[in-house]
Amino acid sequence: MASRLQIKGDDSVLLRVTHSNLKNFAADIRFSLQMSVEAVKDKLWKKCGCSVNSMRLELYDDCKNKLCDLSDDSRPLGFYSPLDGFRIHVVDLDPSSVTSGGWLEDTSLVEKYTISEEDYNKRSGTFRKYKENLASQNPSAFRNKISDDYMEDLCANIKVGDRCEVEPGEKRGVVKYVGRAEALGPGFWIGVQLDEPLGKHDGMVKGTRYFQCPPLCGAMVRPDKVKSTFRGFLADPLTLLYHHFEQFPYVANENM
Repeated sequence: MASRLQIKGDDSVLLRVTHSNLKNFAADIRFSLQMSVEAVKDKLWKKCGCSVNSMRLELYDDCKNKLCDLSDDSRPLGFYSPLDGFRIHVVDLDPSSVTSGGWLEDTSLVEKYTISEEDYNKRSGTFRKYKENLASQNPSAFRNKISDDYMEDLCANIKVGDRCEVEPGEKRGVVKYVGRAEALGPGFWIGVQLDEPLGKHDGMVKGTRYFQCPPLCGAMVRPDKVKSTFRGFLADPLTLLYHHFEQFPYVANENM
């Protein structure tokens, strides 16, 4: 809530500013209560782009109630009794304003420059030509240094459904995927559904779904990051001890 107590000697006020055409624009700006409404508009023009002559200012309290229009450019701002936390809403009345149309916030509305593959290949001085030139001078530098079978041997004892621990951080979960993942790079990968939302996705990586899990519980890691993998239970010390007693109950009792 805005404070109704005015600090003695303080002739400024901190107001939130919004704009009719810029839905994502919001700024907290300090204004002198002595400056005219016209001066306020001039200051706002530098912040949000619409011209002073096409600007209408509306004053709202901190409960979103409209109080008035700042309609008299010659009046000082203090005449309208704004308090810290109140809001000035800028209404751009110019239909041809630079802020109209939404293109300042939605870049999909902006026409992009495009070029066909054929025309691009005909050009000189492009990055593609530069890269091809480097590759011709040093072919070994551009060869794939990781084989398609990278870390395949480490996957031999990792099966879908296994409980596991993922490094770093000893994050626990269930193996949901074992295999290649071209979206991430050559070699083998392990997809894990973590017990807690400590991952980065829901099993979909760069548009390819490898497994299904709750949001932020999915992780794709190299096999060497998957530790303590046991089918059906997690290999913490207590579980291992319980498993040992289940398998060798009589030997365990004799040693007690």
